[in-house]
Amino acid sequence: MILRFSQKLGSRLKAGTLKPLPMDAAPVADWTSHIFFSGRTPYILVSNTTALYSTVLYAKGITNDSIFIVRFMAALREFMEADGLAFAYDRFIGPRTGLIRFASTLSRSVTGSMNELIASAQVLLADEETSPFDLGFQLNDLLLSASTTEEARDYGKPRDAFRALIAKSSAP
Repeated sequence: MILRFSQKLGSRLKAGTLKPLPMDAAPVADWTSHIFFSGRTPYILVSNTTALYSTVLYAKGITNDSIFIVRFMAALREFMEADGLAFAYDRFIGPRTGLIRFASTLSRSVTGSMNELIASAQVLLADEETSPFDLGFQLNDLLLSASTTEEARDYGKPRDAFRALIAKSSAP
């Protein structure tokens, strides 16, 4: 499993100098994260690098990579269970947590799309009393150009792209 940190988040977690790594052999297990603020509250957006399927965590108390791993894995499992994807977590993500590698972000298109998600998150957090957990459902329903599938090359929703990625990973 690969966890990619933005430079800003890597500094906060004291992760040292991160090197780029190629995409994980199982794209379902490659995640990119970035810290952002809404008001004075810090949050961490974690998105699947390929599909941009995302979950959001409170960043308070996450001061190193070990704490990040524990909090992220718990949040991702809970989120995927609520989204009807518990089987995918158990089959494709959980078993890959034995070896976690840290890396820098993969590409500008992923970073740019995550910045779009963060801008939407900040608006949603400012307008409503939305929890980070509920915010993930709203972000995964947005249309993004980077979340396309092979069938639909225009715009796609991260939830649909992630489900397609899971289906592709399940195929023999």
